[in-house]
Amino acid sequence: METPEGATRIVLVRHGQGEVNVSGRIGGHEACTGLTEEGRAQVSAMAARLASTGELASTAVLMASRLGRARETAEILAPSVGFDQSEIIVDCDLCELHPGEADGLLWEEYVDRYEPRDFDVSPGDPFAPGGESWNSFVDRVGRTMERIAGDHQGQLVVAATHAGVIEASMLRLLAGSPEGGPHRRLRLQTEHASLTEWEYSTFGWRLKRYNDAST
Repeated sequence: METPEGATRIVLVRHGQGEVNVSGRIGGHEACTGLTEEGRAQVSAMAARLASTGELASTAVLMASRLGRARETAEILAPSVGFDQSEIIVDCDLCELHPGEADGLLWEEYVDRYEPRDFDVSPGDPFAPGGESWNSFVDRVGRTMERIAGDHQGQLVVAATHAGVIEASMLRLLAGSPEGGPHRRLRLQTEHASLTEWEYSTFGWRLKRYNDAST
């Protein structure tokens, strides 16, 4: 199926391997310290591919979540899609689930301090005090995707974001899980530095690719 005239494309790029992915630390706004060397290599490989193929050369907007691992991913990708780092739009609505008071804790510390949340059983419970529930997170991502599509009609938007955001977009836009939930987790295994592409047109939302890595 060809891309309909006037369609909006949103390419979600999962960040490269982050320091918090290796340390086992819960990486919210306070604790995220960016990418590992391996993570930078992963994103650089994707950037080299994009520069070679030109597949995202028509990018009109480059975005990133507030978290360091996503911002650094966007900074590495920027030249390959025709952007300067200063042009990146940082949007907190593209962040991973907000962990509240658990930000910065090791997962073992989180288990000791709080009753671990089973989002399959209680998706409406907050991750920790001041944090989001799975339901509220998925709804936030759904609204964000709709907002981006509305703000950038007919354009190509590239956004450096997180595995949870990609899964949440699948739930709201592909599976049709309704606003307000409950939302059933998909347990996707989204690769670091991979592309997930959505198209929005008069026909609605269409998933064009998922987990498209550089190799």
